[in-house]
Amino acid sequence: MLIGRDERHFAAIARCLEQTIAELSDRLDAALKAPGGLGRHAMDRDIEVHRLTGRLRTLRRFGLDLCLGHIVGADGSEPVYIGRLGLTDSEGRRLLVDWRSPAAEPFFAATHADPMGLASRRRYRWTDGRISDYWDEVFSTEGLDGRAALDDQSAFIASLGAGRSDRMRDVLATIQADQDAIIRAGSRGALVVDGGPGTGKTVVALHRTAHLLYADPRLGHRRGGVLFVGPHRPYLAYVSDVLPSLGEEGVQTCILRDLVAEGATAVVETDPEVARLKSSADMVKAIEPAVRFYEEPPTEVMTVTVDWHDIRLTADDWAEAFTAPEPGTPHNEARDQIWEKLVSVLMERYDGDDLSPAQFRRALQQDKELVGTLNGAWPMLEAADLVGDLWSVPAYLRMCAPWLSRDEVRRLQRAEPQAWTVSDLPLLDAARQRLGDPQEARRKRRDAAVLAAQREQMAQVVDNLIAAAADSGADTDDGEGLVMMLRGQDAEVSLVDESALSAAEPDLLAGPFAHIVVDEAQELTDAEWQMLLQRCPSRSFTIVGDRAQARHGFTESWQERLGRIGLDRIEIASLSINYRTPEEVMAEAEPVIRAVLPDANVPTSIRSGGVPVVHGSVADLDAVLGTWLAAHDEGIACVIGDPSFRATSRVRSLPPELSKGLEFDLVVLIDPDTFGEGTEGAVDRYVAMTRATHQLAILTTH
Repeated sequence: MLIGRDERHFAAIARCLEQTIAELSDRLDAALKAPGGLGRHAMDRDIEVHRLTGRLRTLRRFGLDLCLGHIVGADGSEPVYIGRLGLTDSEGRRLLVDWRSPAAEPFFAATHADPMGLASRRRYRWTDGRISDYWDEVFSTEGLDGRAALDDQSAFIASLGAGRSDRMRDVLATIQADQDAIIRAGSRGALVVDGGPGTGKTVVALHRTAHLLYADPRLGHRRGGVLFVGPHRPYLAYVSDVLPSLGEEGVQTCILRDLVAEGATAVVETDPEVARLKSSADMVKAIEPAVRFYEEPPTEVMTVTVDWHDIRLTADDWAEAFTAPEPGTPHNEARDQIWEKLVSVLMERYDGDDLSPAQFRRALQQDKELVGTLNGAWPMLEAADLVGDLWSVPAYLRMCAPWLSRDEVRRLQRAEPQAWTVSDLPLLDAARQRLGDPQEARRKRRDAAVLAAQREQMAQVVDNLIAAAADSGADTDDGEGLVMMLRGQDAEVSLVDESALSAAEPDLLAGPFAHIVVDEAQELTDAEWQMLLQRCPSRSFTIVGDRAQARHGFTESWQERLGRIGLDRIEIASLSINYRTPEEVMAEAEPVIRAVLPDANVPTSIRSGGVPVVHGSVADLDAVLGTWLAAHDEGIACVIGDPSFRATSRVRSLPPELSKGLEFDLVVLIDPDTFGEGTEGAVDRYVAMTRATHQLAILTTH
């Protein structure tokens, strides 16, 4: 039997899985029962619990179908079985090699032109935990022994036409050599994955994310991890299962709107010229002078009175205090550092001896003139107020953005300063990063006061204990030991009541991240790129897109665009084979995009669906859908361009701009000529047409 050896190997995998799951379950139970601890110990425990939980979930989810296939070397060696993750039995025998390891690379990358030392390769298709199909690829005459076929393409091509669902299907076993090369490329600098519809850009982006986390120690979750940015919410829902299926559940995923709180309700800018002005990186740079305006030290001499002692505070003293914050300190947090410097200066000049340092500090905090002067010269600021002032105070905007003409300044003004649009989000983000959260600064001050009070109370308790020990005639040595123990740093930490401290929910999207993956990146404006650059100091990016699918045009090269926004190490990897869209559909779609972009990177389809494109009337919509549903028990259809159409469990309804990145068995376009004019309209039509994996219907009202 052709899979007899496979079945024996699967039996060994099954035994190992049972044992491994039992061992991991015991370790997880032990980790959960262990004391939580504090600080780094608590974080390490949580990371271990997360790691064990994720691995257990993957093992239980897949079972034997962890195995993708096997490769046989030309040297006649034993088959090497490739898995979603590595698996070793109790005797140290490697049963599965993790697909991301170098040893597994030939499984994906070997071709007839470069067999990479293989005689043959076998891939499995699993259904409900059982092998429903398999196919062999033979690279040498030695590989014929026990092989089912020499055909290395027909089974793969047939699999491309399988029915879709509302989640991206598992394609790990069928990743092709051109895709695998990009998945395994290094993480330094920016790698652009450029390819037209159906070339597998999203597949590459997701699998590359999982591979980088496995292969690059600089990108682990403890070192910042990876952020995955998609184009819209339906896209994130569509790909939500891919990374967990690859054993990676710690990757943060989002759309750009999620990076700013105001993104949840922001609307699209109605004036194209206003959107253009706000989309430049220069506009983001206006935030710095906008904040600096509120960081001018007082120039008048003032006298501070403490305990009947007058202390002179000069303009030079203020200027020195205003330089105290470390570079990069957010504005709102910097004020506390300025205050500490002022306290230090004044304390040095205090010639009284009646006040302790704590009493002196409290006296300064009660000096309304001193506190008021600092608040006026370095006020606490909210990002929304700062950006809102740019759109409501023309003189302020002219000062912060002197390159704008008077007409442009006037055009950017609006009646409701905080009626946020999508174009405002990069400025709000830049302002929040520069200012910091004023509430966080207040929390830190409150927590510092709580800790100081606790330490003061603890010190009083220690003094009382020592006094009581001395009064009782306790041994002096024991008393000294008690003093050392209770006054020690470890005691201070262990006696702190952390429940009294304020707790804030961490912003999981704030960064910094070690690597960022951006899909449909051709749509990002220069200003939006700044939101991502400030979250990735290493400038390590995977940038996925197609210039021909840019709704607002993309006339530059990738190098020109990315160099302008601040990236310098840029490599381009191109995908040119369309695995998804049938030839019949591409023949109809290609002229649409060529009409506005003659040099568009239109990929070559490698399969024919055998189904012609349907042209008809909008009145035929029910008939088209009914015929398709009756003929197909599975799969997903989508009506694009009819907002009145009510979606069902198997028929989606989307506007063209939200179809990007998705795929459907049947796509029905409703009046595509109404999608828009010029480049934007042509791109929307091209994108919508190329979502089809089997059949396309174009229905019009004419």
